[in-house]
Amino acid sequence: MRWLMALAAGMVLAAAAPAATPAATPAATVNDLAWMAGSWAQEADGRWTEEYWTVPRGGVMLQREFEFLRLEAGEDGVPAYIAQPGGRAPVAFRLTQHDAMSATFDNPAHDYPQRLRYARTGDVMTATISKIDGTKARSWTYRRR
Repeated sequence: MRWLMALAAGMVLAAAAPAATPAATPAATVNDLAWMAGSWAQEADGRWTEEYWTVPRGGVMLQREFEFLRLEAGEDGVPAYIAQPGGRAPVAFRLTQHDAMSATFDNPAHDYPQRLRYARTGDVMTATISKIDGTKARSWTYRRR
């Protein structure tokens, strides 16, 4: 799925055989993901990918490129990563784990990817997509502009 290749503004590979992912705390909000806001770019082998995340406003963060991506509270209030590749129907990935500089979103019912992970260190953000068990991982590394 080509749309997911562009989606990954920096996800760090989960362990090869991760333990069950704990559910996000009910206190998690889209505002907890504000560290992802900004302009991010990856350049390698003559190709580039860029992502632009808005700061949280009204409980939503937006990202737009070939596909439309957004972070917003799900029906239960837990943040979800919503991907709409090429104008198709939205696919939701629920926030299952987060800390001050990383976030993991899962959708075990989706074919691929099933897990999206973003992690930031300084001005570098890594996005990784994978199956729920960590296999078939693919990562992108972005630098803040």
